[in-house]
Amino acid sequence: MAGPGGDMQWCFSQVKGAIDDDVAEADIISTVEFNHTGELLATGDKGGRVVIFQQEIENKSLPQFRSEYNVYSTFQSHEPEFDYLKSLEIEEKINKIRWLPQKNAAQFLLSTNDKTIKLWKISERDKRPDGYNLKEEDGRYRDPNTITALRVPVLIPMDLMVEASPRRVFANAHTYHINSVSVNSDNETYLSADDLRINLWNLEITDRSFNIVDIKPANMEELTEVITAAEFHPHQCNTFVYSSSKGTIRLCDMRISALCDKHSKLFEEPENPSNRSFFSEIISSISDVKFSHNGRYMMTRDYLSVKIWDLNMENRPVETYQVHEYLRSKLCSLYENDCIFDKFECCWNGDDSVVMTGSYNNFFRMFDRGHRRDTTLEASRENGKPLQVLRPRKVCTGGKRKKDEISVDSLDFNKKILHTAWHPQDNIIAVATTNNLYIFQDKVN
Repeated sequence: MAGPGGDMQWCFSQVKGAIDDDVAEADIISTVEFNHTGELLATGDKGGRVVIFQQEIENKSLPQFRSEYNVYSTFQSHEPEFDYLKSLEIEEKINKIRWLPQKNAAQFLLSTNDKTIKLWKISERDKRPDGYNLKEEDGRYRDPNTITALRVPVLIPMDLMVEASPRRVFANAHTYHINSVSVNSDNETYLSADDLRINLWNLEITDRSFNIVDIKPANMEELTEVITAAEFHPHQCNTFVYSSSKGTIRLCDMRISALCDKHSKLFEEPENPSNRSFFSEIISSISDVKFSHNGRYMMTRDYLSVKIWDLNMENRPVETYQVHEYLRSKLCSLYENDCIFDKFECCWNGDDSVVMTGSYNNFFRMFDRGHRRDTTLEASRENGKPLQVLRPRKVCTGGKRKKDEISVDSLDFNKKILHTAWHPQDNIIAVATTNNLYIFQDKVN
């Protein structure tokens, strides 16, 4: 990506996870999220686990080794459950993780599976109480008759322990699978969205939520679209957007009415008749929506493209970037192997100048908005030497293939990057392949 002195080069930093070709289903990464400072990086997987990595302090004598992320805490967030009324298994897979802004020494995050959202507190302990009156060192209670003097307990240093404890459990509010969680800028409320409804919660109250969007028709046979993603505006606590499987984005204002079924703005691009096909409806479904940090724009990801919308212009996006247009001719086979239903996420860099999203063959794409440049990079163990610069990849769509190009027909559709995250301040990115987390950073000269 373009920097002040030309093109920015990305280099390999770390890879987390097992190297084995046999991947256990539970180890597949399902979400990746940096906290607000970028010091912590959380991943969730299909086994219901949350792994948090902490950024180590930079080595001042070796500026090229700027940051390493090491395991800080691992805990089981969700367990598999069974809904006896509906005879349905509820997966433990973590669908989303969202960090809350830090207010004290502890960190808080929300994690959700298909049905239940949990608020976790992650705190450090490096001291322990010593000198109890009624207990021995090993925890056994002392005989009160043997106590002859009163001791004042003291705190003594101990090895650092990181504890994760569930502080709130928000359950029984969603009939359908939760696809989004978004913390409000007021830091008191958050929303959770499933296929047909969006609920508003207070972080302190677990036994009730307010339904703010309900698109469920009276007759389910009349159902034509579902909610695919939802997010609060980063600065306006009354504004949120939600996207649909029909390729539309609705912006709602909670000041207008308690139930936001009537949107304030509808963002929709008319379809190009020349691209009309049997698969048009499927590939126009929006899989992710993200506001820019400054709140002026929002980005949406559909199957083939990333679109940037100005909140002041509803009729068409201000920028459209083709992620893998070469797959348009392959939609039939992608439909047969179900890849056409893959839900790719997207993310902004810290100053909203570059956007990133994933593709197949463990490729991921970056689009530099100011310089109108794009690049394709690959997350691969072959690039896994420390500080090895990533070479841009090119896909050959026909004709004679050049030496460094890869043919469309040889792309591996089982290797896909659905989840990516960008450090909020630095050029450090986290990219999840199936069961590995790759961390790349820009090259420091």
